Amino acid sequence: MKKVRNLGLENTIFNQYIAELRDEKIQKDPMRFRRNLERLGEIFAYEISKTFNYKPVDVTTPLGVKSVNLMEEQPILATILRAGLPLHQGMLNIFDHADNAFISAFRKHYEDGSFDIQIGYMSSPEMDDRILIIADPMLASGQSMVCAYNEILAQGKPKYVHIVSVIASTFGVEYLQKNLPDTDITIWLGAVDDELTAQSYIVPGLGDAGDLAFGCKTDSVL
Repeated sequence: MKKVRNLGLENTIFNQYIAELRDEKIQKDPMRFRRNLERLGEIFAYEISKTFNYKPVDVTTPLGVKSVNLMEEQPILATILRAGLPLHQGMLNIFDHADNAFISAFRKHYEDGSFDIQIGYMSSPEMDDRILIIADPMLASGQSMVCAYNEILAQGKPKYVHIVSVIASTFGVEYLQKNLPDTDITIWLGAVDDELTAQSYIVPGLGDAGDLAFGCKTDSVL
């Protein structure tokens, strides 16, 4: 089983930012929406940093030398375009020496109403033996995340993977549990909602994170 950490279960300021993301009145301010995603990315990154290995490093000050425990390595930060960009930026604010990867995924719809997830673009450093953090604000069906993960494996095999999502569906979490490898993965969540519509929208969720952050696209389905 993968490890699952739901930060929203703790009583912290973290939940205020999620509440504002969900609030239909506050959602009318796209800059506030993006900033809240960025804040959440910063908190996720801080919590994930606690899981890394550290080593003492001597730092020379104007008055002497001080040993400080610093991370042994920097992670690779990956996100799924376009909704993941503010969340990614928040994590990059913390891991500001990290390498970065970007993936575009889209739904290909069929006449019978079904759809599947296809990858349209991938830009990535080599992944072998690196710590990878993949972020996407919404984990609905889980298909986009699994497709992105499989695409990344073509670039190498990370030694550990952290998956970050602000709001997930119960179905999406279970889908990841069933369709990703059994070890070396931690799923970090902000909230888990029970309902998923036939169109794979989380209820109550918050709507379309990409549209709320960057404006409605012509193929939006609400």
